[in-house]
Amino acid sequence: MNFNELQKNRRSIYALGDKLTQSPEEIDAVIKEAVRESPSAFNSQSVRAVVLTGDSHKKLWDITLDKLHEVSKSEEAFAKTSEKVNGSFKAGFGTVLLYTDSDVVKNLEDSFPSYAKNFYDWSEQALGIADYSIWVALAEMGIGASNQHYNPLIDDDVRKEFDIPASWTLRAEIPFGSIEAPAGEKDYISDDERFRFFK
Repeated sequence: MNFNELQKNRRSIYALGDKLTQSPEEIDAVIKEAVRESPSAFNSQSVRAVVLTGDSHKKLWDITLDKLHEVSKSEEAFAKTSEKVNGSFKAGFGTVLLYTDSDVVKNLEDSFPSYAKNFYDWSEQALGIADYSIWVALAEMGIGASNQHYNPLIDDDVRKEFDIPASWTLRAEIPFGSIEAPAGEKDYISDDERFRFFK
């Protein structure tokens, strides 16, 4: 597939399973390469990734459910949330946790005061590029994924469970697995609303 075809294949897949032919080690290697080759301002390499599979993956979503239960407004609301988490995320093969190392950002702010106001935004851009690179790489392998944001609700418990350094700030969770049902149709707004072209 060419790049545009890969982009079209990269969709939010919510019906995930754990029936993958690739080993955890193969997937981990692809994710590392995707993050390693993603660009960042000043080559800061501020993105950190934690790949969870097996029991570690399930533990992450148990933590998430526990925290969601604590803040849920009713048992009925939690039942719906629990169904979504168990069916869409925990049922998958694994999850990538994406972090920004805030020490890297702070050091750049101190080292380059003229650009200090920009480094947080640039770190978010680096995170987004790495996130997308992982997602496209997984799509190329025929693996479904979605992008989730249960941070900061789960941050402290996840940090304790997986021994995450204090300077790492959780920015996204990418559950992945076998595609049990395809994504729905994607709507596009008019090109006239989004683009301008001059020559």
